[in-house]
Amino acid sequence: MRHGFAGRRLSRSVGHRKALFANLAVSLIEHEQIVTTLPKAKDLRPIVEKLVTLGKRGDLHARRQVIAQIGNERVVKRLFDTLAPRYANRNGGYLRIMKAGFRQGDNAPMAVIEFVDRDTSAKGAADKARVEAERASEADAA
Repeated sequence: MRHGFAGRRLSRSVGHRKALFANLAVSLIEHEQIVTTLPKAKDLRPIVEKLVTLGKRGDLHARRQVIAQIGNERVVKRLFDTLAPRYANRNGGYLRIMKAGFRQGDNAPMAVIEFVDRDTSAKGAADKARVEAERASEADAA
């Protein structure tokens, strides 16, 4: 019996599952909206909401706890400097999950998970900046 075991296993080991949710959290904080399967989105919501709550606390210990969980200092800086002040007056409920139909290949239920009151220009902005920086470095090298 599985009494007292919260969360889904998602056919992964513990380490793989922790890495999966850390990567999904990084992507969600960076882009403010991602598309994933519905079970992953439902399990990701409490993780990211706890990270935003730590960001609202804002002290060094909270910052180190978030770095330990997701391991990306650039994204942690964005969380503490941009997202935490945005939700300073909100008591939870920072994310929304919307069902997005079914995936073509395996008919898996898909969902869009996004921040409430998100910045619509943030989606894809980091990727565009990275591509432009790569092009600039290639042009300088040539």
